[in-house]
Amino acid sequence: MARTLKHIIFSFFLLVSFFGVSQTKRELEKQRKQYKQEINQLNKLLFSEEKKEKNALDELDDLRQKINLRNKLLSTIENESNLLSRNIDKNTNNLKTLNANLASLKEDYADMIYKSYKSKSQQSKLMFLLSSQNFYQAYKRLEYMKQYAKFRKNQGLEIEKQTVNIESVIDSLKILKEEKDTLFVFQENQKKALEKDKKAQEVLISKIKRRESKYRRDLRDKIKAEKLVAARIDKLIKEEIAKANNSIKNKPKSAKSNEFILSPEAKALAANFESNKGKLPWPIQQGLITRKFGVQPHPTFPGITINSTGLHFVTAKESDAEAIFDGEVLNVLVDASGKKNVMIRHGNYISSYNKLASSYVKKGDKIKTGQKLGKIYTDKVSKETTLVFSLFKNTKRLNPATWILKR
Repeated sequence: MARTLKHIIFSFFLLVSFFGVSQTKRELEKQRKQYKQEINQLNKLLFSEEKKEKNALDELDDLRQKINLRNKLLSTIENESNLLSRNIDKNTNNLKTLNANLASLKEDYADMIYKSYKSKSQQSKLMFLLSSQNFYQAYKRLEYMKQYAKFRKNQGLEIEKQTVNIESVIDSLKILKEEKDTLFVFQENQKKALEKDKKAQEVLISKIKRRESKYRRDLRDKIKAEKLVAARIDKLIKEEIAKANNSIKNKPKSAKSNEFILSPEAKALAANFESNKGKLPWPIQQGLITRKFGVQPHPTFPGITINSTGLHFVTAKESDAEAIFDGEVLNVLVDASGKKNVMIRHGNYISSYNKLASSYVKKGDKIKTGQKLGKIYTDKVSKETTLVFSLFKNTKRLNPATWILKR
């Protein structure tokens, strides 16, 4: 009886253990699919046939991003493969234990049947009862016979149950081994693709080094142009704050020149905006972030840093920029090349959508979350469609990545 209970407890912990591993396995599968999807998107948006003509530095940056993603994918595959291996080993050991337990149960059951047969040959159940010295002894013998019969039945059922458990573990092992084989093939294909990307990277680095002075000069010009755009936006925000505040009568004494004086409605809007930190939608429907926010060293040229004043999103041609929250159009800037920048005020927060080919809104328009603001510009040479998205609290730039949803 104690042995039977031990078998039941073992089977229970086996199932609990398998479920726990399955949870982690699902998470790794989800992560693998996400990285695979991002690589597919990157290939479509940055490496399609029509996007071959581009600056070597930009191409190298794009390639680095793909290599980084593929390394993350391979790392996830490795973790998933290791988990499958551990699960296969665990189930193999469990199968051995279950088979040993089944053999022990069958041995006990056979021994029980044999003893029962010998007992019957020596004396019948009736004679066993009639030979009792008194009624109490006869009652105890009858109870023993009932318990013995019940135990025999339970042993038979436990053998059936253990047989089913063994079949289940065998099926699980088969599935896990098939999954690991499929994953191995996918992993090998990704390794080959990574080697191809690395060779292309070496070719680009060699090309850039041959004309390093030119690329350094082009990069400095690009950084300088970005600084001028950022300075113009910063100046415009200060001017808009001053205009808004000057139109208010009876200003509070504590009012600061670089901060919006908020009405009760604007305060409520700003509070609502703040409460949605980390949950705000992306300013594009589909795409990827190709440049993060903040000061970062240039990956190719030591000593040169990039100050990214927002997030750079790459998306499909003909895509629209969309408002991340309710608000009002603060201004629509137009640069020398005709590209537009729509700025929306959300209380004392401002979201900026730069590099638009056209604008669907004008200054003073009321905006709703998800409303289309304008068509994103597609570069005529590289054929890439990039939106530069920035976020401010009054005049202070914020990291938009901490405010929008993680994908």
